[in-house]
Amino acid sequence: MWGVDQDVVIAADEVTVTRGGSDLVRGVTWQVELDERWVVLGPNGAGKTTLLRLAAGRLHPTAGTVDVLGERLGRVDVRELRMRVGLTSAEAVPPEETVLDVVLTASWSVVGRFTERYDHLDVARAHALLDQFGMAQLAKRTYGTLSEGERKRTQIARALMTDPELLLLDEPAAGLDLGAREDLVRRLADLAADPDAPALVLVTHHVEEIPPGFTHALLMRSGGVVAQGLLPDVLTDANLSETFALPLLVTEADGRYTARAA
Repeated sequence: MWGVDQDVVIAADEVTVTRGGSDLVRGVTWQVELDERWVVLGPNGAGKTTLLRLAAGRLHPTAGTVDVLGERLGRVDVRELRMRVGLTSAEAVPPEETVLDVVLTASWSVVGRFTERYDHLDVARAHALLDQFGMAQLAKRTYGTLSEGERKRTQIARALMTDPELLLLDEPAAGLDLGAREDLVRRLADLAADPDAPALVLVTHHVEEIPPGFTHALLMRSGGVVAQGLLPDVLTDANLSETFALPLLVTEADGRYTARAA
């Protein structure tokens, strides 16, 4: 059952995650609503991926509470919850697997095609998602032959296969060249503009990777929150400088952001 507000898809309250005596995330309170598109931004070791793993039901908090899609971690069967959350991941995809099967097998929450069966609706949806992310012509190619950009787009199509209510994107542009990054940013902007798309959370190190149409930002440093709220209010020189411990100047043009040393 949903909680009091059915529009809230992530509700973290004073959340701390401790491993090996160190706090990976410390005292984080954060809320994401159904129609919002969030970017989580910060340097290496800020706690961004840990926060995303909590939202994906892959990790439990040491202290505090996390509710995802109305279900409290620790009280819900996370296997069922994970079917409602899309998470981009390169989880040991067999290099010989076809691009189509990489997407299709998400229906059974498995990696690698075995004896499971898929109906024509599953196959049609997988093809449609590959087309949406510019991969339709590569459906029969093997995953191991793809470029890094093609792999990232395949991973996003896979994450959307189960029609999730929440989509979590962990550094989808990492390792991409300029052309591949801009192609991916454009496609994510189209996804953000789709009113039927799930709530989106994108983790990145770089403001240049924020697609137009994203609405909110959470800035993190050393496991804690520097600032959060509406994107234009949060992405300021002062906030970004505190986040990265370096004087920075932020500029915005046509919904795209850039940052450089002051």
